[in-house]
Order: sequence, then C-alpha cells, then structure tokens
Amino acid sequence: MNLTESFVKNLIGIAGAENVLLDTMKLQAYGRDYTEDLQYQPSCAVMPDSAEAVAAVLKICNEQKIPVYTRGAGTGLSGGSLPVNGGVVLSTEKLNKILHIDTKNFQATVQPGVINEVFAQAVAGKGLYYPPDPASKGSCYLGGNIAHGSGGPRAVKYGTTRDYVINLQIALPNGELIWTGANTVKNSTGFNLTQLMVGSEGLLGIVTCIVFRLIARPTQQLLLLVPFKTAREAAGAVNEVLLCGITPSALELMETSGIQISAEATRTPFPFYAAAAFYMLIELDGDNLEMLMQQAETLYPVVEKCGGLDVLIADSSDLKEQWWKVRRGIGETIKQVSVYKEEDTVVPRAALPDLLVSVKEIGNRYGFQSVCYGHAGDGNLHVNILKNNLSDQVWDNEIPKAIREIFAVCRDLGGTISGEHGVGLVQKPYLDVVFNQEHFRLMKGIKAVFDPNNIMNPGKWLD
Repeated sequence: MNLTESFVKNLIGIAGAENVLLDTMKLQAYGRDYTEDLQYQPSCAVMPDSAEAVAAVLKICNEQKIPVYTRGAGTGLSGGSLPVNGGVVLSTEKLNKILHIDTKNFQATVQPGVINEVFAQAVAGKGLYYPPDPASKGSCYLGGNIAHGSGGPRAVKYGTTRDYVINLQIALPNGELIWTGANTVKNSTGFNLTQLMVGSEGLLGIVTCIVFRLIARPTQQLLLLVPFKTAREAAGAVNEVLLCGITPSALELMETSGIQISAEATRTPFPFYAAAAFYMLIELDGDNLEMLMQQAETLYPVVEKCGGLDVLIADSSDLKEQWWKVRRGIGETIKQVSVYKEEDTVVPRAALPDLLVSVKEIGNRYGFQSVCYGHAGDGNLHVNILKNNLSDQVWDNEIPKAIREIFAVCRDLGGTISGEHGVGLVQKPYLDVVFNQEHFRLMKGIKAVFDPNNIMNPGKWLD
C-alpha cells in the first residue's frame, strides 16, 4: 500500500519524524513476530508516545481507510499483529511507563508498552504481586498480554490477565479516547467494555493505559519435579494432585524431547531420568515454608500412585531458576531445531489425558513429531508440530488436516482451539470447528460498532 506524501506528513506532525519509520529494511522487523516463519511488509511504522498521539494517528488512518496493526513486543504466536494488508504498524514501544503503584488500593496504573517482568518486579518491590507470567515474560508487553488474554504457569491458582484488569483507557478508530470502566472492585454499570477489550486482538481499538488489580505477595515457594513413564500417567496425575485439597501455584507438564532441546540450547543442567517420557513441575506457594513442606509430603503418595518415578525438590534458588528456565525455554528453543506450528489447545483439565493421547495418535497417522508441554493445571496444552524432514506438500496440505482433527478432539472434549495465544492469522482457517454462523454474526456486529471502516487489524480471523 502506497501512502500519500500528505498522510506521511500528518503522521510526522503527530508523532515526530524520529517516531515514523519508512525505510524498507528497518520495517522488516515490524512485519514479523514469533509465529512460525511468516513475514509481511508494512508501509510504515509509527511509535506514538502518548494516548493522545495514538488517538490522532487512528483518526487520520480512519479518515483515509488505511489499515492499522497494533504491535507490542512482537512475541505473539498466532500472527495477531502481522500487517497482512500493509498499511500502518502502530507500535506501543514508547508507551512504556509505570505511572502509579497504589499500595492502599492494591492497584497499579501502567502504559501498554511496559514489559511483563519489569512490572511484576516493580510491584514486588512494594510487597505486592501480579501473577500472570507468560513464558515470554522477560520481553512481552502488558498491552499484548491484554490483547490475547495471556495466562502462564500460575493461572491454575491465580487466573489469567483477564482476572487482573480493572479499567482500560482505549483509543477508538474515530480518534476518541475513553475509559471502559472504573477503578473499583465492583462495577455493575452498563456493559462490561473492559472485559470485551481483553482478548480482542487489536480488532476494536488500542489500549493506551491499564489499571490492574494486585494481590499480596506470597513470601515462600517450593518447587517439585516428578518424572513419569507415559503421557497418560503424567496427564492423569494432574487431577489427582488437585483432588487432594492442595492448589499449586503452578502445575506444568513437559515432554522429555522438549526438555532436552531446551536444556541443551540454554546450556542448563536438568535431572533426566532414562525411563521418563514426561515431567511435571509442581510449585507450591504461601507464607509458611513448614506448611508447604507438609503439602509436599501429602503429594508424594498421590504422584507415586499415578506412576511418578520420583519426587525431586529444588532445595536452592539456583535449582528453581534452572528448572523454570528449561520449562520457559521450550517454545523458543524448538524453533532452533525445526520449523514448527504451535497449537494452543485447551480442554477441561480432567480431559487432558485423552487430549494428549489423541495428539500422539494423530501424529502417528500423519507421520509428524510433536513436542507437547503446557499449563496442565488449567488444561492448556501447547502442541508443537515439527516439520523436520516432511515435504512442503505434506506440510502445506496434510498437516492442516491433522490440526483440524486435533481441534475437533478439543471441541468434543469440551474445550476450544486457543487458551492464551489468540486466534490471529494462523488459527483463522479452523474457527468453524468451534464457531457457527451465529457466533460470527454477533462478533461482526460488535466489530462494526467499534470499527465501521474495518481499519483495525484487517485480514485476520473476523474477516
């Protein structure tokens, strides 16, 4: 898409020449994210440094019906920010301030370009806790977390990003700035526009300011590692752990092949068991270490009954860090081994064993290797399908059929096709597995009210 000289001049007038990129080489970084090997070229990228500037950019784009693709850190895994129709990439990288941490009301006001981990550490310094922590927490932006309703390992006990958003300032395509709610614990006034924005993937407007709720920070953590011989034993242990009356702060499932790739790539030691096909990470947290040890002792016979080969305890902060580093590194390091497709499946957690076995059975029939891992405590299984030596013909034509079968299994088990990565671009062909025409009619109606000219993230799943 070619932008007129007057349009570019207006952009520069709003954001400043230093915040408008037109150079083709520099724009390449704004045309990709962490989704497979996809690349699209925007016409320009703009980095506004205020909510008012964001709104002004949207207004002139709306007037000329120029597509706008909102971009955070570019760590997305569904292609949600990719500029598939060219146009303008609006980056939130300059909106990166923590504006206020309110210790009296357990709230914080931040801009969308703040990095997740930076924010979590800032509130921890005040004795408060922000639990959502995606694997990319060291680089992903809070605005992107909101756009996709991100979760992370601690969702099993503390919930996802959605559970911590109280109020949002958003820029609408017509150039208006509004707050979606109020900075209160309760709010029963009108439709819940705040929650409508969470998970909306840049289709309705742009978040320019966020008010999060916070909780008291637990002072103690205990991390356990349990190896299992089979996928079904490992997945089956999830519900048994939760049925014993203990709610872990994290309950993660990891396939041995993924751990091996991550441990080797990150050069991190890991206690491998020759007979283990899967490992479970169990994190307990609270304010009394003795009580956590008692909870761990309660878990020993439970996991043993389920087939656990051993129970290891991380008895130092270094060991905890190593185990978590390996777990968090799986998704990123797999791409060093092979091109892959990552499917973000989710089912009721009691159905996890059936999903995992079905994924492996489908893989055997279609001849692909999968590496599975994820947040077992909330039924969220990440399925990485590796291309390895598969031909382009099989990769392009047969693997989508296999993915559709996996998603049909998710649906039949009471789940859906994305737990935290969003739909974006790559899940677009599969939405008919879980949505019918009435779903689309309602969602397109909402989109039309917010964005009648369809400038916000066009070409994605709702088109």
